[in-house]
Amino acid sequence: MLATLLYFVVGFGVLGLGFLALDLLTPGQLRTQVYTDRNPNAAILLGANHVALALIVVTAIATSADSLGQGLVDSAVYGLLGVVLQAVALRVLDAFVPGHLRDMVNEPRMSGAAWAVGISLVAIGAVNAAALS
Repeated sequence: MLATLLYFVVGFGVLGLGFLALDLLTPGQLRTQVYTDRNPNAAILLGANHVALALIVVTAIATSADSLGQGLVDSAVYGLLGVVLQAVALRVLDAFVPGHLRDMVNEPRMSGAAWAVGISLVAIGAVNAAALS
């Protein structure tokens, strides 16, 4: 039970940092855009980012040694690395795809571009997770 609680804290922390990083990279307050304004594009990016980071943390847990301490350290370190890599990926995508991320996120209607960027984030997270095993 202790291991479950400790892994929960690490996972929740990584997702929280992922939220903060995404908030810094997108226009406006992400929390307001998703939960108050119900902006579908911001929600797609947030959900995709969380799935990608969860894949990384879950893989770090699953592939860690039988040692709880080492598993927690691996999950935290690889989770933080995942946050950084997801942020880099988002900046690279913003630089190379037509238009700007800021415009796509602020668009009031659901955008195919948001889905494309979101799926790209999940794919990048999956590749990072696979690199752990």
